Amino acid sequence: MSEFDAVVVGGGHNGLVAAAYLAREGQSVCVLERNQEVGGCVATEELTKPGYKHDVFSSWHPLFHLSQAFAELGEELGQHGLEYLNTDGWTTASVGADGATVLGHRDPVKSAAELSDRDAATYLAEMERFGAQIDLVGGLMGDELHSLRAFRTIAKLGRRLGRRDGYRFGADMVSSSRAWLESRFEGPEPAQLLAPWVLHTGLDPEAAGGGFLTLAIAATPHAVGMPVVKGGSVGFALAFRALIEAHGGTVRTGAEVEEIVIRGDRVAAVRVGDEEIGARTVIANVTPTQLYGRLVGDVPALAEQAREAASYRYNRRSGMQIHIALSAPPKWRDERLGEVPIVHCSEGLDQVSLACAEASVGLLPRVPTVVVGQPTALDPSRVPEGAGLIWIQLQEVPRHPRGDAAGEIEVGDEGWTDALVDAYVERVLDRIRPHVEDLDGLRLQTVALPPPELERRNPNLVGGDIYSGDAALDQSYFWRPLPGAGSHATAVGGLYQCGASTYPGPGLNAASGRIVAKAALAAAEPSATKRLRARLRG
Repeated sequence: MSEFDAVVVGGGHNGLVAAAYLAREGQSVCVLERNQEVGGCVATEELTKPGYKHDVFSSWHPLFHLSQAFAELGEELGQHGLEYLNTDGWTTASVGADGATVLGHRDPVKSAAELSDRDAATYLAEMERFGAQIDLVGGLMGDELHSLRAFRTIAKLGRRLGRRDGYRFGADMVSSSRAWLESRFEGPEPAQLLAPWVLHTGLDPEAAGGGFLTLAIAATPHAVGMPVVKGGSVGFALAFRALIEAHGGTVRTGAEVEEIVIRGDRVAAVRVGDEEIGARTVIANVTPTQLYGRLVGDVPALAEQAREAASYRYNRRSGMQIHIALSAPPKWRDERLGEVPIVHCSEGLDQVSLACAEASVGLLPRVPTVVVGQPTALDPSRVPEGAGLIWIQLQEVPRHPRGDAAGEIEVGDEGWTDALVDAYVERVLDRIRPHVEDLDGLRLQTVALPPPELERRNPNLVGGDIYSGDAALDQSYFWRPLPGAGSHATAVGGLYQCGASTYPGPGLNAASGRIVAKAALAAAEPSATKRLRARLRG
């Protein structure tokens, strides 16, 4: 039986981050990934035509650029081929059916210039207020929230803010995106630009906690832009793999873990087919339902966590990806949009809320919010010379469609059939067609990935939930992944969980992988008492 200091189950980005930290500290590490490539939701494929490199799931990495992992590993990842391209100009935009457009710029002053004078002043004040606390907020996002260090950071934040501002900060933390936007701005432009972004947190505009996240998302492009990996996001995964292997780690693909073996009160091994692989530490980059329902079996020490995991909620709204190969870059009627990495087709706050509500009850939204990604605006190497592509993400589709809010598309009992997917793709493209000249004339091939296909490609995306679990307030922060175990450690020694189902939640932030690696390294290091005894013996 092969033996390792640590085995990482699942080669998603947090699993790779954890393995990288452990390997750099001299631990023997093995990453086991069921798919033929590591990366999880970081993947690039020629889904349409040869030469067209589509980021299958995620594409932009601003959260990674804000992370402690990037600060600590970025230089070495660069030595292994990771190269980012970025913008100093427009970062995002939102365009309505009437063609009215609001743009966001890397420079907050230029973003504010898109707003009324009063809203511009409010926007800049909000950015300044958030920026004054970003060091402590960022530190909290990178720490185990139940740790003494995190409580010290919270106490420091409280002292810095004072009683009155501390209460205001707490109110912002639990406010909805709608409440935050409507209580601060008088014109429609801020909501037009920012309301679609709350969907990228797994929340809708009415959900508690969305206000603070809307503020954070608004501030992020100002801090780091909208970076993309040159040549496709797969370069991120390949660089991590190369880093791990350069430090003696092992990465195996096509290796699905069927069981995590626990003996006594500690993890002992994992099983892949008939092979048992020994490990002192196992880090599971999976959802709670997979970990407790499939991988660990009936373990008395984990009984309470298993009961809670059985009630872990996935979002009733799912995601969908649409990838289109174009013969030329899209020609937007508002020429500025051709430079923008991400354009939302949105009618504003009410439309986003309504589409979320429709999808939540099983209806195809009448007016979907469409995320149009243009990675080739930053990286033309992803397509043949002179060509273009667009990356479309939908975050308001029903997991199990049972009707159409518009009453136009026939929805049967078979779920996401090819005919249903094709019909809904046309509705989505109808949201883009008024803004792009001759979109259909440019289209060479379209590939759509509905919710069942997303889960088939990545089992962490249960039912097409692209955030690996409902991000509602009661299943976030101290209560993620489980109410009684809001940390990355389990009740079994040496067994940890990381990934989007754990704190700080979804997004390519690398935080949970770093947190579990630091915890595993601390557990492996002898205590001060043991080190003293060893010195006395030696």
